[in-house]
Amino acid sequence: MTEDDKKKTESGQTEGIKEQAEYTPSVQSDFLREKMKQRPVNKKKLLRRTIVTAVLAVVFGIVACLTFLLLEPVINNWLYPPEEAKEVQFPEETITEEMNPEDMLTVDEPEEKEPAELELVDEKIEELLSQMTFGLEEYGTVYEELSALAKNVSRAIVTVTGVTSDVDWFNNIYESEASASGVIVANNGRAMLILVSMNNIKKAEKIVVTFCDQTQADAKLVQKDDSTGFAILSVSLMAIDEETMDVINIATLGSSNTGNMPGMPVMALGSPMGTSGSVCYGIITSSGSVIEQVDSAYKLIFTDMYGSKNATGVLVDLRGMVVGIIDNSYNSSDRGNLISAYGISELKRTITKMSNNQYRAYFGIYGADVPPEAILESGVPRGAYIKEIEMDSPAMTAGIQSGDVIVKINDKEIVTYSELLNELYNASPDDVATITLMRQGIDSFQEMTVTVTFTRRTQQT
Repeated sequence: MTEDDKKKTESGQTEGIKEQAEYTPSVQSDFLREKMKQRPVNKKKLLRRTIVTAVLAVVFGIVACLTFLLLEPVINNWLYPPEEAKEVQFPEETITEEMNPEDMLTVDEPEEKEPAELELVDEKIEELLSQMTFGLEEYGTVYEELSALAKNVSRAIVTVTGVTSDVDWFNNIYESEASASGVIVANNGRAMLILVSMNNIKKAEKIVVTFCDQTQADAKLVQKDDSTGFAILSVSLMAIDEETMDVINIATLGSSNTGNMPGMPVMALGSPMGTSGSVCYGIITSSGSVIEQVDSAYKLIFTDMYGSKNATGVLVDLRGMVVGIIDNSYNSSDRGNLISAYGISELKRTITKMSNNQYRAYFGIYGADVPPEAILESGVPRGAYIKEIEMDSPAMTAGIQSGDVIVKINDKEIVTYSELLNELYNASPDDVATITLMRQGIDSFQEMTVTVTFTRRTQQT
């Protein structure tokens, strides 16, 4: 390298050093103090998001509730399937005649005794009779026992209230209530079944049952019999508390077929005086009357107990068994408000059908037994005498007329009207039956055969 080049290089380095020495960057304190500004809040947008979130939460809650309500019964039934409803059956009755006092006497002739022995026996009898007294204390004891029996049977008695909505003169909606006393007749494994007269609560929009411990539950109509006005209601076992289940009872249905009902002591329980929980004591005065209704016949029991015209409830014997269902609709004017009732024996078949929600076969006849004198004097055949035919009934459609005597249904011989009713009870709607009857001709009765298709009677409102 020449000396000129070295001088140029050294001069260039010297100038660079001078430039570096001359440059002194200025440090600005304001540059290091940065101020962070927040973005301004959009209040409208925040409010909108809050409202949307709240609405979505409400919608989610409603959907969750509806889903639970809809699926809960399904899941519950899947996990705990309900028991199938058991068929309700009542024990068949055997007609028993009560023993009369004269029948209690021994048939064997008594041994002959000496006069001294007879005098000793008479003295003992007189002594026993003198010791037997019936004062106020014994009288009170009898009624205490009757009261205890009534209290025990009342555990099967309920008050059925029908609620109906109506509008007054000022277009204000109000609820009116009507009540009747019913009786628990069965437990089918899913619900308690209650027999009640619907005459007072026929237009009810809602039915509430009050048990003996004053607890209440909603009831549903299972089936109603238009001929009698009685109905079967069901109260789900799920709607009844365990405490109530421990208190209530199922009534024991007795018999009204005994031949010595007149003079029998009975109690009227339910609402015999028109108010729930009232009680009457008395006796049966007669049981020979018959209530003639379409395709049925019921025994009517009369008593000497004075009650309400709208009395409802049951007649109970001294064993606590139901022998009648109170209904004063058939009282004549001279009987006033004396309590009367349907005989329970004839009503059991109707109760059984309604309890199992089975419809009866509708034939459309009113009948009776052929009187013995008519058989002997006029040559009327033995069978079920047809007194009347309902218009547009299966019987009329088949050509059966008033005055005919039915002697056979299919292969079953018919001798009495009750046998005809038994066959109708065992039949079902849409069954077809061959009826053999005898019809009055010019000189004699002529045999005829007709075919009848039973139907289901249209429910009346």
